[in-house]
Amino acid sequence: MAGTAGRAIRTAAVAAAGLVLLAGCGGGAGGGTGGAGGSRDDGAGKGESPGDPAHSASATTHLKNIPEVGANLRSRIPADSRQVVAVYGRGAEAADATVVLYDKGANGWDRKGSWAAHNGKRGWTTDHHEDDRRSPVGVFPLTDAGGVLADPGAKLPYTHSAAFAPPAYWSPSTRHDFDHVVAINYNRVKGTSPLDGTRPEGQSKGGGIWLHLDHGSGTSGCVSVSRSGMVALLRALDPARHPVVVMGDKAHLLR
Repeated sequence: MAGTAGRAIRTAAVAAAGLVLLAGCGGGAGGGTGGAGGSRDDGAGKGESPGDPAHSASATTHLKNIPEVGANLRSRIPADSRQVVAVYGRGAEAADATVVLYDKGANGWDRKGSWAAHNGKRGWTTDHHEDDRRSPVGVFPLTDAGGVLADPGAKLPYTHSAAFAPPAYWSPSTRHDFDHVVAINYNRVKGTSPLDGTRPEGQSKGGGIWLHLDHGSGTSGCVSVSRSGMVALLRALDPARHPVVVMGDKAHLLR
């Protein structure tokens, strides 16, 4: 009961602020910007794309390391992380990607799911800035979730609020982008609602980078997947397993 009450208080506390934050965002058809939480880094995408880094069953169970992730990023995965969402971007300037969920057991890493995805419409960057339309390369914890729709069974703290809804002037195709989201802890305060607009590294470094629903094209910095993929991730990601996302284009991931 205490946990339920805590969630209710949290939801009420962010609702009014979230509406204000969203009102300051941009979006719409074509190259719409936007990003709940006070940034302009959002977007969406939809559709299947090739490039799954692991195909056969034997190649995706009991792995020593996350496939196609080099020593540089691998060293940044916390030792206590037992879940990794790997985002394999097709190319440095491309918006197509594949998202794969890996879970670590006694015998190594096992692949638990794979979904077509999109990233920033201008590709990837190791020096992300607000409005550059690129997704940041790196390893980031996943600690907080939320959305317009009710909690579908998330293990992460979930903020249910209408404040996630995109502004009315955005393209109709974006209407359901934020039905469910998971905040990517890039330039944000972990342990807060995804709607929190605090930017510890400054506003110029961007923020509001989320996993969210896909609408058919590249994003303004987020990673987008299908509704079924988003629900599956929400139900799987467990704070007790310290999940992180490892994301980037293939070349940067391998470094």
